[in-house]
Amino acid sequence: MSLPKTRIIFSSDFHGSDVVWRKFLNSASMFKANVLLMGGDMTSKVMIPIVREPEVGYTANFLGKQMKISEEGLPDLKKQIRQHCYLPYVCSSAEVEKLSHDQEYVEKVFEDLEVEMVKDWLALIPKKAPDAKVIIHPGNDDKFVLDDILRNSANVVFAEESVVRFDDFHEAACVGWSNPTPWHSPRECTEEQLLEKLEKTVSQLKSVETSCFCFHVPPYNSTIDMAPKLDATLRPVYEGGRPAFIPVGSTSVRKVIEKYQPLLGLHGHIHESPGLVKIGRTQCINPGSEYSEGILRAYIIELEGGKAKRLQRLEG
Repeated sequence: MSLPKTRIIFSSDFHGSDVVWRKFLNSASMFKANVLLMGGDMTSKVMIPIVREPEVGYTANFLGKQMKISEEGLPDLKKQIRQHCYLPYVCSSAEVEKLSHDQEYVEKVFEDLEVEMVKDWLALIPKKAPDAKVIIHPGNDDKFVLDDILRNSANVVFAEESVVRFDDFHEAACVGWSNPTPWHSPRECTEEQLLEKLEKTVSQLKSVETSCFCFHVPPYNSTIDMAPKLDATLRPVYEGGRPAFIPVGSTSVRKVIEKYQPLLGLHGHIHESPGLVKIGRTQCINPGSEYSEGILRAYIIELEGGKAKRLQRLEG
């Protein structure tokens, strides 16, 4: 009996780009994919306050310009801000003042805005990708408050530190945590802790050799984990007039891939390092990310009978 093939579109690191999310959902029907797999870092990192001004309407400082808009113009401005991968926040001038000195309040507002954004995104799935199984696992930048939103959504399969099925024959072990970064993001831990999470997740697989490891962070020193070297102030270091690049992936991810040799390693996290690389028999891929340009970077993956029959880069 021949097993049917499963076509997956894998992408990662959208960081609040409405445009890229819509392209991702549209790609399911365009490429007749059974599965859409989103490998983490869904949410935006920047908030734009839109301040309610009595008599005037609203003011906002956006793209270096001070703007005044009416009530009617508000939905359009919010949409524009979202198109630039930022989170619009409608508030009073007192709330803006509070944001400037209360870090806990900033975090709370960010959480609420990210929840609202993710709910909007999930609501688009039945319209744009009604026939695809949409699998999402968070990345290191995604706050924990999003887990319940994803878990309770009828439109997605939530996968974090767990195993999900692509079809009856191929599974995916998903982990969104990363080794330490300079940004102190929500899901970071030591390499030892990460190794424990990876091992625990892999142990849930029925068959390792026909499975994919969907680990947000790429393996260390694998060419798909090269990022700009930063100084103590987090500015890029230049060597010979060019930015210097160093490997920043995870040694634990590398160790686990070398040990178990799954079919594929599906990674993201490092936007500047798209590519394919083999570690033993495992083909590891990182689509890279150009979310701020509104470009979808992805791979079309076809799995059939325990083999990856097709790996094709997709950009649009």
